[in-house]
Amino acid sequence: MILTNNFKAQPIHPALLGKRMLLGAGIGLILISVFLIGVKNSNPAWGKLWMIKPLVMVPLAGAGGGAFFYFVNHFLGYQGGWRKAFAIVFSLIGFIIALWLGTVLGLNGTLWN
Repeated sequence: MILTNNFKAQPIHPALLGKRMLLGAGIGLILISVFLIGVKNSNPAWGKLWMIKPLVMVPLAGAGGGAFFYFVNHFLGYQGGWRKAFAIVFSLIGFIIALWLGTVLGLNGTLWN
């Protein structure tokens, strides 16, 4: 009996990873901008530059979610069939959770009190 190793190393493509991260950061920036545009009278206790924290945190969380999306689809999505569908659904849920956590962290102490 001859044992063979069918494991094929999947190279990481930095350009595609960067695109997924930029797309996630853009989605996060648009999402938080929609929330922040609606604020007319902010609390003076928050300070003048209170919008900087959410405008930085949410796109960073979106970029992390985009990287998660890339890695899950990179390692599971190439197998095809139900595994690819599972990878897409799992990575979308992970992206939404990352974006939600970034929104909570970004708005903590201001709009999310």
